Amino acid sequence: MSRIIESSEYNIDNTGKTLETGKLQSLIDRASKEQATLHLSGGIYLTAALFLKSNMQLVMDEDTVLLGTTDESQYDLVDTRIAGIEMQWYPGVLNIYNQENVTVTGGSIDGQGPYWWAKYWGVDMKGGMRKDYDSKGIRWACDYDCLRVRNMSVQNSSNVIIRNLTSRNSGFWNIHICYSHDVLVDGARITGNGMESPSTDGIDIDSCHDVTVRNCITNCNDDSICIKSGRDADGMRVGRECHDILVEDCEIRAGFGVTIGSEVSGGVRNIHIRNMNYSGTDCGFRIKSSRVRHGYIQNVLVENLTMMNVKYPIHMNLDWNPEYSVCTLPEGYEGEINNRWKSLLIPDDTSVPKTQLKDIVIQNVKTEMTDDYEGISRAFDIVGYEDEPINGICLENVSMHCKEYGRIACVKNLSMNQVNIDAVMSYDEKNDEYDNR
Repeated sequence: MSRIIESSEYNIDNTGKTLETGKLQSLIDRASKEQATLHLSGGIYLTAALFLKSNMQLVMDEDTVLLGTTDESQYDLVDTRIAGIEMQWYPGVLNIYNQENVTVTGGSIDGQGPYWWAKYWGVDMKGGMRKDYDSKGIRWACDYDCLRVRNMSVQNSSNVIIRNLTSRNSGFWNIHICYSHDVLVDGARITGNGMESPSTDGIDIDSCHDVTVRNCITNCNDDSICIKSGRDADGMRVGRECHDILVEDCEIRAGFGVTIGSEVSGGVRNIHIRNMNYSGTDCGFRIKSSRVRHGYIQNVLVENLTMMNVKYPIHMNLDWNPEYSVCTLPEGYEGEINNRWKSLLIPDDTSVPKTQLKDIVIQNVKTEMTDDYEGISRAFDIVGYEDEPINGICLENVSMHCKEYGRIACVKNLSMNQVNIDAVMSYDEKNDEYDNR
């Protein structure tokens, strides 16, 4: 049994009033050196970025909170990947970078999201950087220039276990796993990210392999669980697939659903999503890409999904959100072009095929609506490219009670077996809202 280092034996404030980054990091470094367990007892610990090290465990009590500071001067920039582009950005509140054999159990991370959300949207949630960038015709750049803190970031690491951790009020993505392998996320809870919280993805799996996410509950304001592999020219330069991923036995509540994309430039394959329960979610299973992403998505098995009051149970759009996905400068633009923009503005190589979808199997799906549900309800929203259609979707044992059948376009080799749709309304194009979300 490994040695246990008790935080309560050290003079560390646990009221959330004093910044304790240095003391906490010292205990982490000691735990790694001694291959020990660091027990962080109950309380609120105000901190900037902490970096866990190899061969250690961090165990937090149920009432232990790592409270991320909103003093941006306390966060040094690190080399990381943000929304598919390698760049220098803020780290997470809790980080595992270039390490192995690390376990995190229990406790919670609170990113003090309202501070970061107001930075993006403004205090009134109608302005901020986003309004300024929209007015200049550079909406695509705002998400990258508005630096925000993730709650947890795992990068270039292996043999990592994250168990029974709660992530709330993240400034940006909640749990980001990038360039890593042999990672287990078990029993995580994503919460506290309301409609005003931009880009608060639940769990992002980014150019990884052999990752399992299970027994998690997500409640967020973007993709609930998302599988990615890099964006556009930068993603193709890095060229790291995301493959052999298992997502199972999760509850998906508010959020945009279990998603592949939109950053798929490095390729995605061998994905298994099963035994999922959705309630009040925008999408069930979702694929999104863009004509400039390229890459591929293949060998995907999605099965045993139960959905209640889900807007779009099956949603695939390969030309998603052009204002964000296609990066161009307005004519006559004379402002600064920073390094982040330079990566985003590399001209598209049109000789590379668009995103190729192949061998997608969706089976054993049941969707229902409650009698008082008044939202959008569209069984299918599947749109490929006219010149390079989606090739090979198999739907089997699917039962949907929805308002609309929806649309299926630019797909070849579509197979349906025991698919029953109860749709009470005709197609309504005003419900195409997820083309840009």
